[in-house]
Amino acid sequence: MTNRELFLNHVAQTSEAPMALEIVKAKGCYMWGADGKEYIDLISGFSVANIGHGNEEVITAVTNQVQDYMHLMVYGEIIQTPQVAYAKLLTHHLPTSLDCVYFTNSGTEAMEGAMKLAKRYTGRTQMIAFKNAYHGSTQGALSMMGDEYWRNAYRPLLPDVLHLDYNDAKSLEQITERTACVVAETVQAEAGVIVPSNEWIKTLRKKCDDTGTLLILDEIQVGFGRTGTLWAFERFGIVPDILLLGKALGGGMPLGAFIASKKLMHTLTNNPVLGHISTFAGHPVCCAAGMAAFKVLLQMIGKAETSESYQPTQFPMVHEREKLMHALLVHPEIRNIRSAGLLMAIEFESFEENHAIIQKCVANGLITDWFLFGSQCMRIAPPLIITEEEIRKVCGIILQAIDEVIH
Repeated sequence: MTNRELFLNHVAQTSEAPMALEIVKAKGCYMWGADGKEYIDLISGFSVANIGHGNEEVITAVTNQVQDYMHLMVYGEIIQTPQVAYAKLLTHHLPTSLDCVYFTNSGTEAMEGAMKLAKRYTGRTQMIAFKNAYHGSTQGALSMMGDEYWRNAYRPLLPDVLHLDYNDAKSLEQITERTACVVAETVQAEAGVIVPSNEWIKTLRKKCDDTGTLLILDEIQVGFGRTGTLWAFERFGIVPDILLLGKALGGGMPLGAFIASKKLMHTLTNNPVLGHISTFAGHPVCCAAGMAAFKVLLQMIGKAETSESYQPTQFPMVHEREKLMHALLVHPEIRNIRSAGLLMAIEFESFEENHAIIQKCVANGLITDWFLFGSQCMRIAPPLIITEEEIRKVCGIILQAIDEVIH
C-alpha cells in the first residue's frame, strides 16, 4: 500500500477530503513533497510557524533539552528549567498584571483552564463568547464556539453560555454581575479576519471592569507578531485579565498557555487542591523550543530579550509586507481583502469559487486554505520571515490561479 492509502486507512480523518499531500521536508517558508515538488507555505501550519520551518536555533534548543531530560513528573511538582525560563521571558514582555503562566499542551487546553479559573475566582457560572468565534474543539471550548453547525452534533454542552454579536455595542449590555468571564478573540480569525473597532473593544474592557467580569482574550492565532504587534491587544491599548496563547508559542512543538496575575492563578491551588492539572503540560522540550523561537522573533526586530519595563512591541516589517500584498492583490474577482498584519482574508463570491482557486494554488505550488466561518475567503498567514520577493511570487500565483478558474 502507498503512504497515501495507509494515511487514509489508519490515521483518523477529520474530513472526507483531506489535502493529503505527502510532505517530507520543510524549511523557512517552503515545504517539499515526496515527489520533490516545492510548495510555498502561505498558512504557517495555521500560524504555528511564525519564524518559519526548521529554524536552526529551535532545533539546537530541542536537541540540547532532549539530551538533558524529557518528561519528569506531572506538571507543577518539579522545577523544570525550560518552563521557568520561558515563563520569565514571556512575562518580561507582557504587562505587569500578566505575570503568572500556566503552560498547557495546546490552545484548546488553555481555553479549558481559563474557563475553570474564571469560574473558580469569581464564583459565578455564566460565560459569554461571541458568534463566529473559534476557541478549540474539546467539550468546554466547543461550548464557547460561536457557530451552531459545529456545536449541535455534540450537545448537551456546558450550560449558562451566552453568545453575543462581535463588534456590536448593544450586545455588551448583556454582561452583568452574574457573568464570570467574557471570552473574545482580539481579532476574529476563523470569521475571516474581523478586526474590532477600538471603541468597541475598549467598551468591552470597561463593561467587564464595571461588573467584576474577567476578560479573556484569545490570541492563540493572532499573537507573536502576527498582527504587527507582539500581542494583538497592544493595537487597542487594553490589557486582558487572562491571555490565551498557543500555535506559535511552541516554536513548532505542541504548547499552549493561559496567563493571568499571580493572585488569580493562586485560586487553582486550593479548594480543591490540584484545581487544574496535566501530565504533559509545559513539556520541557516544547518549552525549550518555544523559548528559542520567541528569542528569534525578538531578534527579528532588534528587541532585547529582557527590559526594565514592559513596552508595546511593533513589527514594522509585518506592516510593510501587509501593505505590499494589498497593493499586489488587485483583481476584479476579489470582493474584499481584510487584514490584521500578516493574517489576511481574500474574499471571493462563493466557497465554490474560493475552493477552486485554492486547489489551483496548491497545484501551482502554494499552500493555502479557507476559514471555518468564512469559507468564501482564502487564508493568508505566511511565516513572518517571508521576503518581499517571495510575496511577489505568492501574489503572482494567486492571481494566476484566479485567471485559470474564471477562464
